[in-house]
Amino acid sequence: MKSNWKLLALMALVSSAITLAAYNLLGFNNRDVIFNESSPIPTITGRLASMPGGPSSVPGDFSTAAEAVTPMVVHIRTTMTRTVRQQQMPDIFREFFGEEFGGQRQPRRQQGQASGSGVIISKDGYIVTNNHVVQDADEVEVIMTDKRSFKAKVIGTDPLTDLAVIKVDANNLPAITLGDSDALKLGEWVLAVGYPLDLESTVTAGIVSAKGRRIGILDQDYAQRQGQQGRTEKQGDTPVEAFIQTDAAINPGNSGGALVNLRGELVGINSAIASATGYYSGYGFAVPVSLVKKVSADLLKYGNVQRGYIGILPIELNSTVAKEKGAKVGRGIYVENVVEKGAAEAAGLKKGDVIVKMEGQPLDSDAQMREIIGRRRPGDAITVTINRDGTERDVKVELRNRNGGRELIKKEEVTASTTSLNSLGAQFEDLSAQDAKQLGVSGGVRVKKIVDGKLAETDIEEGFIIVKANGKNVKSTKDLQAIMSAVKEGEGLMLIGMYPNSSRMYYYAVPV
Repeated sequence: MKSNWKLLALMALVSSAITLAAYNLLGFNNRDVIFNESSPIPTITGRLASMPGGPSSVPGDFSTAAEAVTPMVVHIRTTMTRTVRQQQMPDIFREFFGEEFGGQRQPRRQQGQASGSGVIISKDGYIVTNNHVVQDADEVEVIMTDKRSFKAKVIGTDPLTDLAVIKVDANNLPAITLGDSDALKLGEWVLAVGYPLDLESTVTAGIVSAKGRRIGILDQDYAQRQGQQGRTEKQGDTPVEAFIQTDAAINPGNSGGALVNLRGELVGINSAIASATGYYSGYGFAVPVSLVKKVSADLLKYGNVQRGYIGILPIELNSTVAKEKGAKVGRGIYVENVVEKGAAEAAGLKKGDVIVKMEGQPLDSDAQMREIIGRRRPGDAITVTINRDGTERDVKVELRNRNGGRELIKKEEVTASTTSLNSLGAQFEDLSAQDAKQLGVSGGVRVKKIVDGKLAETDIEEGFIIVKANGKNVKSTKDLQAIMSAVKEGEGLMLIGMYPNSSRMYYYAVPV
């Protein structure tokens, strides 16, 4: 009996040491936020944890894990107000034709609601969910399984991984244990827990059918939001897609919910489905918990995600591409180019190198590479194994920030560098001095390319030269950005300009 008591005491000490180490590692030693980290000791006891063959064996039932996890997954309801604007005309026309000319001046506001799920990650009310569940929300309501309801505050969002952290004012909540998505095996049983189709808490079971899956859904959203394309890695961020694929049934409303292993540990945040109908048809996708840990820790400690960049233009190799590029190997990431003064160039990587391993892991896909880098911050060093002319060598690469430095970037700097022009959905360029002289203007901004977004909703054509916005002169993209940043909700943006080879001035009302 005494020996058992001593063994339990020793186990408690080891558990405490692990918790303190995780606390410092995640950077919360300055905050009252602690994540539960997985340990070699199963966090859920009972039939399931002690089954012969381990937790990935075919179980008799899933009740132990399901019952333990369900209280840790919450229902999220959001309310958002959308502004519906009609084409507005310049005041000069109203002076002649009256106030009603050109339609209604005041925008109409429509209110809508959406539903999703979230996972409690700390006892004091921090919850992780999908960015698309809470983005643009005016109000966020969190409903627990015991029917308690709380108003939630959005702490931070990251569209590039589709993750967000929100907070409710509550204590002693049941917080989930964060597992290890790297340890997941193909064919391993997992459970999806959430609130699909606005139903009550629902649990479905399936297996891990693929890892590191890229489906392009975040790329599409990124293109719509950014508008300005052709940006290099040094200039802007790119989405990180390395989803866990599962055949556990996931439907609309499951977004932001938990994907757990049979120990009840969080291994992913359910985010998307592959379906022609919009409903479950066999495949669901979850953000791996390796990214969830890093992104949520950054949002809580820094207010924004600290991203490291390797500074290359990557091309995923297969036999066809390898033959075209003359690569000596058929798998890996071909370095098509290196960013000037970037991390790869500083480490000695060159065009034509093939990255075959990163941190000792064989590298097969661009998605896998982005996930590995996505877990790290500027200044972190990673070991990269390259194949150059048939010979392998290890290279230490110290990741840089988006500006080419090693220091962490403050939230204000990120906000300032994320131009609001992106929402217009176009690529802009400053008018050259020669073109300005020929047109008889002091400066302007040319709409070089319309991709998608606000400008696509107007009659503006590519080549349009903006000389005024909301009554202020526009001589550069910097001027346009400043004007755009000052636009308040419901005001809109009035662009005045011309087309080449035309002296006529055009007026366009743009919804913002």
